[in-house]
Amino acid sequence: MFQTGAERALADELRSVRPDRLSAYEAALPGARAAVLARLWRGLVYDPLPWTGRRAATADGGTAVHLADGRRISGPAADPWATGDLTGPLELAGRAYGHPAELLLALGVPRGAQFAEELAGSVACLALARTAPLPHGAPRTSWEWEQRVVDGHPYHPGCRSRPGFDAAEQLAYAPEQGQSVRLPLVAVTDPQLSGAWPKELREDGTVLVPVHPWQAAHVLDRPTRGPELTAHPLMALRTLAADPAGPLGDLHVKTALSARLTSSVRDISAYSVANAGVLSEFVSELVQKLPARWAGRLHITRTVAAVGAPAPDLAAVLRESPDRYADASAGESVVPVAALGALVPAAGRTAWLVSYAELVLGVGLGLLGLGVALEAHGQNLLLVVDSAGRPLRLVYRDLADIRISPARLARHGIAVPELTARQQTDEPEALRRKLFGSLVTGALGPLAGDARTLGEVLTAATRELPPGEDLRALLTEPLPAKALTLMRLSPPGTGDRWARLPNPLTSP
Repeated sequence: MFQTGAERALADELRSVRPDRLSAYEAALPGARAAVLARLWRGLVYDPLPWTGRRAATADGGTAVHLADGRRISGPAADPWATGDLTGPLELAGRAYGHPAELLLALGVPRGAQFAEELAGSVACLALARTAPLPHGAPRTSWEWEQRVVDGHPYHPGCRSRPGFDAAEQLAYAPEQGQSVRLPLVAVTDPQLSGAWPKELREDGTVLVPVHPWQAAHVLDRPTRGPELTAHPLMALRTLAADPAGPLGDLHVKTALSARLTSSVRDISAYSVANAGVLSEFVSELVQKLPARWAGRLHITRTVAAVGAPAPDLAAVLRESPDRYADASAGESVVPVAALGALVPAAGRTAWLVSYAELVLGVGLGLLGLGVALEAHGQNLLLVVDSAGRPLRLVYRDLADIRISPARLARHGIAVPELTARQQTDEPEALRRKLFGSLVTGALGPLAGDARTLGEVLTAATRELPPGEDLRALLTEPLPAKALTLMRLSPPGTGDRWARLPNPLTSP
């Protein structure tokens, strides 16, 4: 079996720092290769890659992708909504490939070697993630639910890509490993501030900025100081839930961890520091104008404060915890959408999915009609459930990538907040791509697990929704999804690229 340098390097690190995990890691590698290969196959079939051409069914019921150079890749039938591992290799020009990195190298396409290296890292890191010990007991908080999401993005080949993190750092900081993290503090004398920065994070005329320990070790060139904050890492890795017993209570801390995870290197810009609070207040007020059926069914986690410094890698945002929007005394809890797979009941599964889809589509389309398109994927969107696990309400966090339509807001007599033009557009396709490209492919597709089930759920969930152009587009047009494989094979700075996936309501 083809083995990459990334797999061997991680094995060598484990042999040094955690030999007790080595055998489990090696046992997890075949499954991790199959999982990443499945995600790559979806991208090869459905992304508008410039060097692919005709797609066709094969005699054995599979799918073949014809390349511009005359070669052909073939594999199992490719359902754009399916999740899970491939059960066998893909075939390129008559040869079988069971490792995604090996296949990319054999394709010989532009930027393929770099992407192959990323996929090698994704396989190794996913195998390590799958060695995480199973948590004990039922989750009580949203962050405990988040730490049960092991495999990462259900459709991204770089689902567990963590470049720059060695084995010890992944075991210490990755949420699925279940460890708490100690955040060091950096004193800043001339900060950019918005909101009410906590007095517990001020000292001798300076503001103390929490930083991720990986950032402190690899990026920042200034000393850190205590007391450190104890926090629990979330799916985003750079965002952590503060320990309620600490000085920040149950706030969530978004750090400026500048490692590239999946598709991009994230940061906290000066614009975000200045406007995160303004944006959260605006959207929090806007959701009060949702149609009566959805009144009180969506909550926005507000930004409490944000801080930046002259150094671009030194910033932090403090947000409310999503758990504030559940009544624990009544048995309610908050579950990130990415973790819902463990909650959907086996008996009555379709009925549960329809109830959930009615809620997310009704709220999402209602807010889109007012003028805001959420990026409602499995990480940003959370579901409040009752003691029996039934859907009640939604919570949304991290508004940095939403889109706002000034024209739609104006039709409802709502003034546009003072925000950058990057977040504003009146283009219907751009607004729908933002919402549908996250909501359907991130919040509904992975739970449905196949096109047939997704079609059934969408049909039932939209029967009583008010008609309109946005709903018509959802029901009749190809569904937008980020072309994740194409994006990783494109030059840096290209930005989002999109695929148009078969709509299960119109496809045979």
